[in-house]
Amino acid sequence: MAPRSVFVTGAAGFIGRTVAQRYRSLGAEVRGVDVVADEAAGVVAGDVAEAGPWQDHAAGCDLLVHTAAIVNNSAPLARCWEVNVLGVRRALDAAVAGGVGRVVHLSSVRAFSDLDFPDGVDESHPVRPDGHRYVDTKVASEQVALQAHAAGEVDVTVIRPGDVYGPGSIPWTLWPVTGMASGAFVVPDDGSGIFSPVYVDNLVDAIVAAAELPEAAGQVFTVSDGVGVTNAAFFGRYAAMLGIDLPMLPADEVRERFQAIEEADRAAGRPPGLNAETVDYFLRTGTYSIAKARRVLGYEPRVDLDEGMARTEAWLREVGLLG
Repeated sequence: MAPRSVFVTGAAGFIGRTVAQRYRSLGAEVRGVDVVADEAAGVVAGDVAEAGPWQDHAAGCDLLVHTAAIVNNSAPLARCWEVNVLGVRRALDAAVAGGVGRVVHLSSVRAFSDLDFPDGVDESHPVRPDGHRYVDTKVASEQVALQAHAAGEVDVTVIRPGDVYGPGSIPWTLWPVTGMASGAFVVPDDGSGIFSPVYVDNLVDAIVAAAELPEAAGQVFTVSDGVGVTNAAFFGRYAAMLGIDLPMLPADEVRERFQAIEEADRAAGRPPGLNAETVDYFLRTGTYSIAKARRVLGYEPRVDLDEGMARTEAWLREVGLLG
């Protein structure tokens, strides 16, 4: 059954905003929470790591989509745990108290680890903490979500997105484009590491399907565009948009550069973005299977890399980051 009312955490973020727009286009009432309220969009202010009035705003909704998270690699571990793990429990509490029928929790393919996983890895492979803050807290977030499902509190589905890009993506669109333009963003080694893109609209297709299918409850689904491409092939498209050669340096030099960027961000009081851990992510050699999403959800990526990049370029030009 298609939900008539949807509550989105992180509703002003890249994925949350796209989820909200899709459900509105499908005729659903959409509410949400983010750190800054947007009354016109039905979004109240709140910190998902803390219980509060924002939780009451989910009452009566058919579906809760939990997208709120700290997605960079540099936030303090304690804050990552508060938002990425405790925040899941707060969202579940809101769903249970408000009579929500289904929760879709967004995890990440990084739950498989940044450091070591088999090529074509699927959901049957164990998740693995590896000391990276985002990885470890996403692993823990899944345990919280699936534990609530197992206890019969609320039906939960976990989605593990690949590398989500498109108009508004901070890590995989804005940072690369603005970083290349300023000389800060560099691809490690020869760019042969594997990137697993998923265009944001494809991801939302999977979320919508997972939310409606009874057999998706209690399940974990990996969602990407179904292909792995090299970093050189993916980020080279942004370089071409900028009219420059893709900047590449040996991995050790990139670690030093990204670490210096993190330290400079902290000293200036800016939210840190890139850091040395990011290099491990760029050096992945494996891909992720979407066979289960295809089989159970009927998921098929509708927007391929060529079309996704064309849409992204058009948006970058529209907002003045190109040309």
